Amino acid sequence: MDQNPYNNTLNEFKNSNLYTVQLINTPKKFKTIRNWLIGIFSLVFLSLFLPWQQNINGKGKVTPFAPEDRPQNVPSIIGGRIEKWKVVEGQFVKKGDTLVIISEVKEKFFDPELLARTQKQIANKEDGLDAKNRKIIALEKQIDALKSSVAIKLKMAKNKILQAQFTVKGEKGNFDAAKTNEELSRNQFERLNELYKKGLASLTEIQNRTNKMQEAKSKAIESENKYDKAENELINARIDLNFIEAEYLDKISKAESILEETAGELFESQAELIKLRIEYSNLLLRSGFYAIKAPQDGYLVQVLKAGIGETIKENENLATIVPANTKTAVEMTVRALDMPLLFKGCKVRVQFDGWPALVFSGWPSGSVGTFGGLVQAIDRNADEKGNFRILVVQDPNDVPWPELIRAGGGVYGWAMLNRVPVWYELWRQFNAFPPDFMDEANQMKKAADNKTKKDK
Repeated sequence: MDQNPYNNTLNEFKNSNLYTVQLINTPKKFKTIRNWLIGIFSLVFLSLFLPWQQNINGKGKVTPFAPEDRPQNVPSIIGGRIEKWKVVEGQFVKKGDTLVIISEVKEKFFDPELLARTQKQIANKEDGLDAKNRKIIALEKQIDALKSSVAIKLKMAKNKILQAQFTVKGEKGNFDAAKTNEELSRNQFERLNELYKKGLASLTEIQNRTNKMQEAKSKAIESENKYDKAENELINARIDLNFIEAEYLDKISKAESILEETAGELFESQAELIKLRIEYSNLLLRSGFYAIKAPQDGYLVQVLKAGIGETIKENENLATIVPANTKTAVEMTVRALDMPLLFKGCKVRVQFDGWPALVFSGWPSGSVGTFGGLVQAIDRNADEKGNFRILVVQDPNDVPWPELIRAGGGVYGWAMLNRVPVWYELWRQFNAFPPDFMDEANQMKKAADNKTKKDK
């Protein structure tokens, strides 16, 4: 039995049916709501202290990593007209397979025997070159023969001059002796004539002396003539020497002129031959461009010029090929604010469009359907929107990327940074602060930077 009368009175008051008293009492359903709210707020408050993985997110697309693995257009090297397609869209082709056959549309290439005719022109030009070479050899021999001949002739002419000089000297001696003898005979005649006038000499002696004087005078005249003749022969010998030099110089000059002219014609013919050979090579190469072939293994995904008989221009694209067995990468864009926190080798989680995934960006270990990647390259300049492009490749130590992903597919990615409490992450987001750079990532970035400096 309760000994406290106050408690008994209170219980009786609560159990009374008065309306006012019933309003004061708290219903059970409100107690339940109160308990749920307290539990929810407690759970939310406790979750603020859970660890959160900071990350840098970005959107992008799947792209081949190597430039040669990206989709490429197949152009026509020459202009022409489509004659026949050898493949259809979606077909797998190997390197060197013929895709389309085209024909000529330029008049100068219409001749079906153009290659043979050009080759014959080359053969004729080569024969002409051989003839000019033989002519040059003959002219060189002719010049050598003329030079040898003129040397002999000049030597003979010089010997003749030398002989004429000796003859002139001999005749001059004879002439001087004859002049002396003539002078002596005249003196003897004059002395005998004085004696004859005095009667000391006979007429016969005078006559004899006169004859001797006439003979000495005749001999002097004869010696003078011989001397003059010898001098004339010396002059003629010198004239002959000059004539020989001029004559052979003219012949040699003419032969050398013909030689130079022939050599010039030879050089021109050689240049024409080179042009013909280049033209022949171009024609031979052009004939190989009529069949447009696949540059590498891949799939023909789009035909840009389909009509038979349709004309195409030089370097005009005909089809697009996607290479097979390409190494894929992810091309993403990040904000300029986040770019300094990224580095080559930074770990990234990626989600591919069309691939089922359950993503918790702050708890990557609880995410399903995401794949690991590594930052391979970071652009050094921003795009027109102020964002930076990064290339992410597959992480070899993580789950392999799906083989069904295709170039151009959408991607969403997160670069993993520091672990912080949830409340701190909310405070950072509200204040627009950059993420914290974890110590491990900082050390990895420093190691990567040092390696890059050493490589340079």
